[in-house]
Amino acid sequence: MTVTVVDAFAERPFTGNPAAVVVLEAPAPVAWMRALAGEMNLSETAFLTPAADGAFGLRWFTPAVEVDLCGHATLASAHVLFETARLGPDAEARFETKSGRLTVRRDGAGVYTMDFPATPPQAATVDGLAAMLGIAPGWTGQTAFDVFAVLPDEAAVRSLTPDFPAIAGLGVRGVIVTAQADGGSEADVVSRYFAPGAGIDEDPVTGSAHCAVGPYWAAEFGRDTLACVQASACGGRVDVRILGDRVELTGRAVTIYRAELGPAARP
Repeated sequence: MTVTVVDAFAERPFTGNPAAVVVLEAPAPVAWMRALAGEMNLSETAFLTPAADGAFGLRWFTPAVEVDLCGHATLASAHVLFETARLGPDAEARFETKSGRLTVRRDGAGVYTMDFPATPPQAATVDGLAAMLGIAPGWTGQTAFDVFAVLPDEAAVRSLTPDFPAIAGLGVRGVIVTAQADGGSEADVVSRYFAPGAGIDEDPVTGSAHCAVGPYWAAEFGRDTLACVQASACGGRVDVRILGDRVELTGRAVTIYRAELGPAARP
């Protein structure tokens, strides 16, 4: 039994967002999955089990909690299935998850495109958010999972030093901050994502956050494709295409290492 660590939304090693992927032959106890995710201490550890019609069951765990939707660990999971030939080069990866069926396709250049549900933010007032962020957002809202805050510019997003304990007390999965990118940037928009309540102060690149970032800025710009950069220390690019109530998230992945679990560590 192996654990594969993959940098997702990364064009080269040691960038993007690392996720651990474990392919199981049968479902494992939740307590064991939680314990292994805690041991890996990455933002997400993904567990795959064979399901009907060639699909795979997929669950995601942070070091602290199980989550309902995760983009970068889904990309990493598809990457592992294709790289280890569990899926043929022209196949579609299909995953059964708490957020319904998710699919991933791979092109010949190793670029992955994921089909995810859109989670556009709805306008909402969040008491105390300006104090938590250290800056007053120009617009605030809430998605199915997160608080959403629009900041004045890219510099404000990049320089942010939030109050993590206060954010953890909001009772939501996390906080997305975003702004239009500076002129001349490779991206249309930038963002960062903070989820201390889920055991992750700052997530390096968050696919599921772009299910909200994409629809918001697509409406602002009046177009359905966006180049997005998550401006964490590692950073990563997510290309987004809006398809009604779905979004396509596109990026690359790089395998960093595989490790074999010892007999005592297996479920």
